Amino acid sequence: MRDLSGGPRVLLKRLRELMAEPLEPQERLDRIVRQIASNMVAEVCSVYVLRSDGVLELYATEGLKKEAVHLSQLKMGQGLVGTIAASAQPLNLSDAQSHPAFRYLPETGEEIYHSFLGVPILRTGRSLGVLVVQNKASRTYREEELEALETTAMVLAEMIATGELKKITKPGLELDLTRSVTINGDTYNEGIGLGYVVLHEPRIVVTNLLNEDSEKEIRRLAEAMGSLRISIDDLLSSRDVSMEGEHREVLETYRMFAHDQGWVRKLEEAIRNGLTAEAAVEKVQSDTKARMMRLTDPYLRERMHDFEDLANRLLRQLTGYSGHTSGDGFPSDAIILARAMGAAELLDYPRANVRGLVLEEGAVTSHVVIVARAMGIPVIGQAAGVVALAENGDAVIIDGDGGHVHLRPLPEHQRSYEEKVRFRARRQEQFRALRSVEPLTRDGQRISLLMNAGLLVDLPQLAESGAEGIGLFRTELQFMIASTMPKADEQEIFYRNVLKQAAGRIVTFRTLDIGGDKVVPYFRGHEEENPALGWRAIRLSLDRPGLLRTQLRAMLKAAAGAELKLMVPMVTEVSEIAAVRELLQKEVQHLSRFGHGLPRKLQFGAMLEVPALLWQLDELMATVDFVSVGSNDLFQFAMAVDRGNARVSDRFDTLGKPFLRLLRDIVRAGERNNTPVTLCGELAGKPISAMALLGLGFRSVSMSPASIGPVKAMLLGLDAAALAKVMNEALDDIHATTPMREVLAHFAESHNIPL
Repeated sequence: MRDLSGGPRVLLKRLRELMAEPLEPQERLDRIVRQIASNMVAEVCSVYVLRSDGVLELYATEGLKKEAVHLSQLKMGQGLVGTIAASAQPLNLSDAQSHPAFRYLPETGEEIYHSFLGVPILRTGRSLGVLVVQNKASRTYREEELEALETTAMVLAEMIATGELKKITKPGLELDLTRSVTINGDTYNEGIGLGYVVLHEPRIVVTNLLNEDSEKEIRRLAEAMGSLRISIDDLLSSRDVSMEGEHREVLETYRMFAHDQGWVRKLEEAIRNGLTAEAAVEKVQSDTKARMMRLTDPYLRERMHDFEDLANRLLRQLTGYSGHTSGDGFPSDAIILARAMGAAELLDYPRANVRGLVLEEGAVTSHVVIVARAMGIPVIGQAAGVVALAENGDAVIIDGDGGHVHLRPLPEHQRSYEEKVRFRARRQEQFRALRSVEPLTRDGQRISLLMNAGLLVDLPQLAESGAEGIGLFRTELQFMIASTMPKADEQEIFYRNVLKQAAGRIVTFRTLDIGGDKVVPYFRGHEEENPALGWRAIRLSLDRPGLLRTQLRAMLKAAAGAELKLMVPMVTEVSEIAAVRELLQKEVQHLSRFGHGLPRKLQFGAMLEVPALLWQLDELMATVDFVSVGSNDLFQFAMAVDRGNARVSDRFDTLGKPFLRLLRDIVRAGERNNTPVTLCGELAGKPISAMALLGLGFRSVSMSPASIGPVKAMLLGLDAAALAKVMNEALDDIHATTPMREVLAHFAESHNIPL
């Protein structure tokens, strides 16, 4: 093969002209392969496209037999073409037939060709097909020829991605880019959502691939790279970024990549081969991702994410992209897909339009998940690779019950889930009909059904769910979604709005539960080996009394003339309650001295989450007006199980005898001290576990708004006294081996109780 005829720039210019002409897809492809063959002085040029069934089909060729087009096929990993697609790496061979992966396709007539150069057609690191040139003479293609073919493959990737080839795809088949994909993840909030993908940080779609002036594009790249480096340096020197810790390590990695001269040289080389600056970034990003995706080392794979984030930042610098839009064009049924995101970012989207959230990272206790739960939308986390597989506007189903994300679902999948949604809607109608029904068990026990909340957007669900009030208002969410510490007057206005919208219903405010995993961006804590057991909640508040006193004062002022009910989280010793009560009394005296209105009634309580309080139950009950059991943390600490760790979080049953006996002891302590006891946590939100709580003697439970309907339907058919007898016998029988969950399920079945 002699020198390229005019070089890659001429080839790309001619391809650009071809892409602009009004041609049918097959004619455009045929002319593209002829142009490539002519420019590279190749006797063969062929394009193979990957179908959704994992087969690479010959879509166009110059030099091989024409009748082989749409007939010749290779499976992924089969033959030289299949090897390139599977590895996402080029093959440059002087004698193709001697390669162990060579597979002869008699219908093509390619046996006379020896030299072979094939490159993957890549988009975001995914193989969409393979581009091949061949010659009769045995030779190894030069580096610049390989670069030219890789650059040309980008044009074909864009052609495939735009859906232009659908017209020439055989009926009943589809291309890999549009195939249905199911990604498994972890359920963070139950429910089913059908809608369309909205990428939280959408990939920049580079439509202007080919440049007119290489030197101008190199200057654009240099300017964008300079801005990127300055922004990273500014972040590292900012006082808002601690001098040590994981966040700083990530930024240091970004800076290392941003100053990597090898990366810059690759970008400049792609520009000199005819690409625009943004197309060069996309090409190098895709090539690098394809190579790094095959790595097994988790550290190196994480560096791939860092590099990808940095490349996306550079693309945004080059294109002037400013962020997602939630205005016109935002789907009415949006499923948000993100690698990770903050709680405030989720609230930037129009709440009425969001049907679900999918995260590649995060944990069930992360801030954004807490907010999503408050919004009542299904959430799936740890959905590895979902962002790279999706495009904005793709149809998607999120199954928060099973932990599945179905991208571009098959019609039968779609119909099945639509029926599930209709069934859920019918059940919700039935539950809504129960809103005004008094929550009385069959044997006349009145149960107080409360809901958990933490944001103003939660308040409309009080009326919608039929909840009697709010059993847990997480005040820290206001702090977590704010960019700066909420001032005293801002807190007061917020609490007053909560009480106003509650319209006389019970609201139980929990004082700040920050620290540990609930880190607010403007509050600098300390890195801890066991944050759940560390400096958090009441421990932090007592060490920073100004923070707690400001909040208490805001609550007292907001509740002037009304009832204020507040409780303290993460209490370990009764003496902590006395310390908080002393601070509360000082604020009452201060406001009274300066003529401020005070609540007409003030109730002060504590959360029981730390097992140490189980040996202080009578002292605790005598010290407070009420107790609220935080079942999530109490179970975690009592069973030594990290609820954010998937390996152990399901190891022990919340309805097992040890935990149910523990809860029974708490109820009995409340009864003998005449102290009201409620329970707020996930345990109250499932009909079977709520039934167990009623059998233990709980008469007040707080849960997510969506759970109130199913729990009320259960309790209306429940004989609580009969259940208590069965449960007490089972819990007291040390020789019984039947799991309590089975005992409860059998009771429900034999008494026709809906679970």
